[in-house]
Amino acid sequence: MIKDGVKAIKWFTDNGIRTNCTLCFSAGQAILAAKAGAAYISPFIGRIDDSGWDGVQLIEQIVQIYSIQGYKTEVLAASIRSPNHIVQCAQAGADVCTCPLDSILGLLKHPLTDIGLAKFLEDAKKM
Repeated sequence: MIKDGVKAIKWFTDNGIRTNCTLCFSAGQAILAAKAGAAYISPFIGRIDDSGWDGVQLIEQIVQIYSIQGYKTEVLAASIRSPNHIVQCAQAGADVCTCPLDSILGLLKHPLTDIGLAKFLEDAKKM
């Protein structure tokens, strides 16, 4: 997300090559990427959170702007740090995310699932 990068996105788009604009940290940057024709915009929400701002709020803002303006660029939530980030970004309307395997596997975990499974296994042993 620099001036020459936006120019490159435009050139690639005009020549049929899909692009992902990375290192997005503001809605203004996301607008520029969409106007240039980026296939994806990648807001780095974990890094935004690290700086004291709300990364998921940026996802919400970009999704709303893109919807209002009719931009075709998809929102790729990047720098995911937790299973909760995945859920929040999905709820905010992100189209896709990149995340570590631990965050994906964390979606499987819930204490009531563990308790229920233990109970089912205990009941099965009694049969």
